[in-house]
Amino acid sequence: MSLLLIVILVLALVFDYINGFHDAANSIATVVSTKVLTPYQAVVWAALFNFLAFFIFKEHGVANTIAKTVKEDFITLPVILAGLIAAISWNLLTWWYGIPSSSSHTLIGGFAGAAIAHAGFHAVNSEPIIKTVSFIVLAPFLGMLMAFIISLWFIYSFRRGALPKIISLIVIIVTSILISRVMETDPKNLKINTGNDFLNIILDSKNFKWMLIWFILTLMSAFTMFLGSLNAARSTLYLKRFQLVSSAAFSIGHGGNDAQKVMGIITVALITSHNINSFSEMPVWVPLACYSAIALGTMSGGWKIIKTMGTRITKVTPFEGVAAETAGAITLFLTENLKIPVSTTHTITGSIIGVGATKRLSAVRWGVTINLLWAWILTIPVSGLLAAGVYYIVSLCL
Repeated sequence: MSLLLIVILVLALVFDYINGFHDAANSIATVVSTKVLTPYQAVVWAALFNFLAFFIFKEHGVANTIAKTVKEDFITLPVILAGLIAAISWNLLTWWYGIPSSSSHTLIGGFAGAAIAHAGFHAVNSEPIIKTVSFIVLAPFLGMLMAFIISLWFIYSFRRGALPKIISLIVIIVTSILISRVMETDPKNLKINTGNDFLNIILDSKNFKWMLIWFILTLMSAFTMFLGSLNAARSTLYLKRFQLVSSAAFSIGHGGNDAQKVMGIITVALITSHNINSFSEMPVWVPLACYSAIALGTMSGGWKIIKTMGTRITKVTPFEGVAAETAGAITLFLTENLKIPVSTTHTITGSIIGVGATKRLSAVRWGVTINLLWAWILTIPVSGLLAAGVYYIVSLCL
């Protein structure tokens, strides 16, 4: 294993670690701001579920998409090195100023920018870039829309009477039918002889993601069925407990989505250096190291961004925290299943805006939000330009 490859592997894991503390706010800001957990408890909670994603996300579709950002013929170790250095630099800069930019997009921008400096624009695969750029808008919009709907559902459930309970029961039935349809098992070939056979079907990595979504929505529906019978104090208490579930789900989605991006970069480096022949030969230590690095990074915090996400966009209550985290988790699970590397930062920001908008549009601090949008728009091109500059320096030194 060459020295350059070792440097790249170390930098990739450093980036993953920085990604963890840079994006820690995504999964714990609302839990901290609603005082469900102390900051220390929150980072430990989020880090635990970041790592548990290792046992759930086995297909690595997002990692494969990242790996295909640059055409294979134009990938070299200096290109990967320059992309990582640029991505780390931008992440640290935005962290220092408390700007919740996307670690995902800075990595993609850095990788693509270095490749363009190496061989020109034809070195970049347009399809993954277009998908990623389109979800700069779509991911926060989906999170915002889901959070808005979930918030209204909760608000309506506080009303007394049979109709809110009937709606929640319908949601349970419809969700159960839809989830059973998308489970990765052919009913014609399905033979369950023992309890273990059934358990294996449920624990299949693809099925388990859908089962998590089903579990969250079913639990939420069951909970909303008796919200109308609770007073304000008891409903707040139960919502705070439910927020532990929703933040855990979002942390799983965060770990599963973001750790895969570095897995893609490391695997490309191993292929380029001829240590493995194809993406399917990814060694097990790669995902294990990436999930560990992002979990350790999350435990390190990132308090400046937590303040922005938890208090400056809109004031968040336990009820709104549950809605935002649930909407964000579902969005991340769906996009991961589509193999699209989305930004967890963009997703949870859109979700927080969605819950704020249910009160009134003025409840959202749009000045802060517009500043965040500028950071999102600039991340990919700025990272690309940084990487191009770094590539030229690296190519002179090597």
